[in-house]
Amino acid sequence: MESEDHIESTFVMIKPDGVKRGLVGEIISRLEEKGLELRAMKFKNLDIETAKIHYAEHVDKPFYEHLVYYVTSGPIIIMAVEGFNAVRAVRQLVGSTNPIEAMPGSLRGDFCLEQVRNLVHAADSLEAASRELALHFNKDDFVSELPVDEKIE
Repeated sequence: MESEDHIESTFVMIKPDGVKRGLVGEIISRLEEKGLELRAMKFKNLDIETAKIHYAEHVDKPFYEHLVYYVTSGPIIIMAVEGFNAVRAVRQLVGSTNPIEAMPGSLRGDFCLEQVRNLVHAADSLEAASRELALHFNKDDFVSELPVDEKIE
C-alpha cells in the first residue's frame, strides 16, 4: 500500500505501438511536465522470456499469449521514473487499462482505442514497481540527480 507524499520510483514501458506511432517524446514530456524525473531509460527489443516473467500475473488470462507476442513485436522504451507518489501519479497520467474508459487528458484517453495496444505499461503498486525495475534494470543503469548548477570537475 502506498503512503502519502513521499518520493518513490516506478516502472514505465512505452509499448511497441507508442514507439511506432512516434509518441515517445510526447509520453516522456508528459511524465516530466507532471514533475516526475527519469532515473534510467533503455530503448530495446524485449525478449519473450523476459516478457513472460514481466506479465506472469496474467498467465492464466485469455489475453496473456497475445500480450506477450505484442510486447515483443517491436522496440520498446523502458524507464525508471521517480517523484512524489510516483506509482499513483503515473497510473493517473497513463489512464484506465481500457482506453475507451480512460479519461480525456490521460495518455490512453488521448491516444488509444485498443486494450492490448494501449501505448504504455505502468506498474500498479510499489511492489510491482520494485519487481519490474529489478527485472529490467541493473544498479549501474540508474543515474542520480545532479543539480544543473553544480560544478563538474
